[in-house]
Amino acid sequence: MSDRDLQLYHRVLDGDKQALEEIYDKYEKLLFSFAYKTCGQKEMAEEILQEVFIKLWTQRATYDESKGKFSSWIMTITRYTSIDTVRKKENHNYSLEEERDTLHQEEPSAEDLAEWREQGELIRKAIKKLSKDQSKIIRLFYFKGLTQQEIANKCDLSLGTVKGRIRLALKHLRKELSNIKEKGGVRDA
Repeated sequence: MSDRDLQLYHRVLDGDKQALEEIYDKYEKLLFSFAYKTCGQKEMAEEILQEVFIKLWTQRATYDESKGKFSSWIMTITRYTSIDTVRKKENHNYSLEEERDTLHQEEPSAEDLAEWREQGELIRKAIKKLSKDQSKIIRLFYFKGLTQQEIANKCDLSLGTVKGRIRLALKHLRKELSNIKEKGGVRDA
């Protein structure tokens, strides 16, 4: 985690709204694009993003720097919030009017789409470098939103094996993403 992220996080814990705004400005596009990829709806992705920052501000989610990077932690909070929100929405019956409103939502901007495509391309490129087993589990866990136990059941694996493959895959992804970025990103592929 960068020293700046840590400083901002501690300022947020002290009630500094400006620090929260700085974290929001830094991570908003990445978190929104991740939430949008999970739910496929702009309005729901905005709701998820808002919920993530409410959790941060109200300290319902607390970061422990000994367990990893701030960016990984906030992405994990976004992932779980996205999954929870999608599951809640799936369990509610929508009125016809709400369904019509969903169909006519404003599309993301061209700038957002370009950034999401570039980020997605980097991630897809890194995932291709994983073993077939790791790739499958990462896709089920992060993109399909399955729990580790659901993956174990679906793939006929032990829960420990699933956890180990996820951990190893994330380690490989971090290394591969940093290699890709050092080489100049997608264009060097």
